[in-house]
Parts: sequence; C-alpha cells; structure tokens
Amino acid sequence: MTLNRRSFIGATAAGTLALTAPAVIGQARPKVVVIGGGAGGATAARYIAKDSEGAIYVTLIEPTRSYYTCFFSNLYIGGFRELSSIAHSYGTLASAYGINVIHDLATGVDRDARTVSLGHGGTVAYDRLVVSPGVDFVDGSVPGWDASVQHLMPHAYKAGSQSELLKAQIEAMPEGGTFIMVAPPNPYRCPPGPYERVSMVAHKLKAENPTAKILIVDPKEKFSKQALFEEGWQAHYSGMIDRIGPDFGADNVEVRADTMEVVIDGEVEKADACNVIPAMRAGHIAQVAGLTNEAGWAPVVPATMQSQMDENVHVLGDASQQGDMPKSGFAANSQAKVCAMAVRGALTDSRVFPARFSNTCWSLIETDDGVKVGATYEATEEKIAKVDGFISQTGEDAALRRQTYEESVGWYAGITADMFG
Repeated sequence: MTLNRRSFIGATAAGTLALTAPAVIGQARPKVVVIGGGAGGATAARYIAKDSEGAIYVTLIEPTRSYYTCFFSNLYIGGFRELSSIAHSYGTLASAYGINVIHDLATGVDRDARTVSLGHGGTVAYDRLVVSPGVDFVDGSVPGWDASVQHLMPHAYKAGSQSELLKAQIEAMPEGGTFIMVAPPNPYRCPPGPYERVSMVAHKLKAENPTAKILIVDPKEKFSKQALFEEGWQAHYSGMIDRIGPDFGADNVEVRADTMEVVIDGEVEKADACNVIPAMRAGHIAQVAGLTNEAGWAPVVPATMQSQMDENVHVLGDASQQGDMPKSGFAANSQAKVCAMAVRGALTDSRVFPARFSNTCWSLIETDDGVKVGATYEATEEKIAKVDGFISQTGEDAALRRQTYEESVGWYAGITADMFG
C-alpha cells in the first residue's frame, strides 16, 4: 500500500477507536498527564482528548516549544530537507483539542500522591500518567565522551541544534578529510538510523568533498538493513565508506574530543568530524519515577502499555521495554493509540478493543533510493510479539526504490499530522 497523509491516519487509527462516555455534568473530569511531546506523547495526548470528547482533562508537559523529529533529521543533514520542515509546534493540540500544554521540564513523579513536579515549581495532579520521554545516554558507554563534549563530537540523536552542529562540522571538513561515526550498541533508538545517516553524509561529501572518507566504528556484529545499505554504498559511494566491527576492535573504543581522535583497540584514528552515538536508556524522568529496570528501560504490560511498576502509569515509545517492536517514531505512535484506548476505557468506562500494533522504518540511501522494513504485532501475555514482516530486497529496480522514498514522504506528512493535529 502506498501511504499518504490521509491513508496513514486512517490505516494506523483503525482498530483503536472506542465508544466513549460523555462527561457527566457536575462531576470533576478525570485527569491525564502526559510527559513528553514526541511521537508517543503527543499522539497519546491528542487521541485521549479527541476521542473522550471532553470527558478527560489532558495536560501535556514538554519543555520545548518547537519539536524536531528525529525521523527525517538525517535527510536534513544530507540536504534533502530544511530544518524548519521537521519542526512542529503544539498550538493546534491546545486550540483544537483543549489540551493544557505546559512548556516546562517534568522533574519528578510522586506515584503515591499521583503528582508530577515541574522544573519552575509546582505540581500537576493526575489520575493516569503517560510517560514518553524518549532516550537518554549512558554515561561512560564511550570512554572519553559525555554531554560536556557534545559540542565537539555531537551525537545528533536528539534532533535540532545537534543536527545543525553535525551538518556544519561536515561542511567544514578539509578536502579529503575523515568523518568517523561511533555507532551505538543494541538496543537503541531507530535501528537503521546510524546507517541512513552514513548514507546522507556520503551523499553530501560526494557532491562537496568527493575525496573524503567515512569510517564507521561499530560494536555490533550486524545491523538493520545491512545488505541493503552495503549494496547502496557500493553502488553510490564506492571506496568512500569503511566499517570496523567488533572482530577488529570496535567494541574497545575511546574518544579524545579535544584532539579529535578515536582510539580503536589501541590504534589512533584522526577525525575531522566525529559523530558519537552512545548507548541509550529510558529518558531520565522514567528513571526518577522508579519505572525502569536494571537494564535502564521501563517494562510494560503489552496490551495496555501500563508500567509493570505501577498500573496508573503508562510508558510509551523508546523508553519502554515491550518485546519485539523497534524503538521508532512509527512504533511510538502505534503504541500511543493502544495506550489512549486503554486510558479512556479505564477512566470513562468506554469499550476497549484488542491491541494491535504496526511499524515501518524507511531509509534513504541516495536520491530516490529508498528502502524500508516493517512488521505487524500483537499483544501476548509476555510481550508485544511480531506477527509478520516485510523488507525491501536487494536488486530492486529504480522505479520501486523511488516509490518507496515517495511513500516515506507521504508517511512523514501523515504521522506528524497525527501527532500534532
């Protein structure tokens, strides 16, 4: 199926509608607080407010006024998008859906009192809490790197100013210079993301600095869409990209940001631009709220996305440990609709349908050369389990690859409309 804005919203909303009960005059409306305004949080807030038809009072807490999507941020780095095209505001959620949008940082959760503390003071009460904070980075996972040196070796895995910085550093590389990426270990946000980024950097360097080199230092033995990316790199960027895996020391890496050096199993490589993507865990507020396990992720009940630590809290998207779904924007959006249905059912006694989930991840390798991978999922007692899946094939013709890229553009328009109204 070719996706555009209208068909995406219709397809992904199917099966998530509930028969809602109207608010009872004279009774206080139940309160839902959503922490995090990304693909999970914004979608959950919108669907709870919209489909409860005013029966639930929804508050969305998000510190930024403009949200930059991580998905499609690589296309900005490659020159296929403007930064403004991946920036979105929360005005429509407030004006059209009556959501109370608070631009502040959630600093704590009192699960006994059912309140959320705000960075600028005060608390917000809830009957149900939705936590969708995305990811944070694991300190020390790449020796020599922490947030204090991200201005020298950007991660660019939270889009916005970091994306601008990485692009500027690539553009400032000397002729024939070296770009090094330190790729993350599993699990992490957007499994194909680092390798799409390599493709976009290669696209830019091929046009502006064709003798430059790209080195990927990867602690993983294999990665998402590997055959597709390697086929594309050979076809479009032959001789430009090298990858060092764990067999050659990529699981023993240190960086020296001040001298722009990457030490790989004792061997020093000089970088002119360096993108360090560290190991990840659930966003800080999920940890502060006591929702995470020893691995740093928040385990959930598959059918409702409720925290296994607290039935009055739901955790969505990248922060959750839920089973087979990848950590992606599409996955978070899909989980948010299941969560919204469960929340409405609990608070308004509306009908709840069986949980169904879906995901697709598109990647651009070169102009009009798009590939994808995806699956459908269902909730079991143990996890969100994969039912079936699909992936682009090596050797596909140019027309199909162009169609896949165009499909991704339609999906982006659809999902952002679904998130922000």
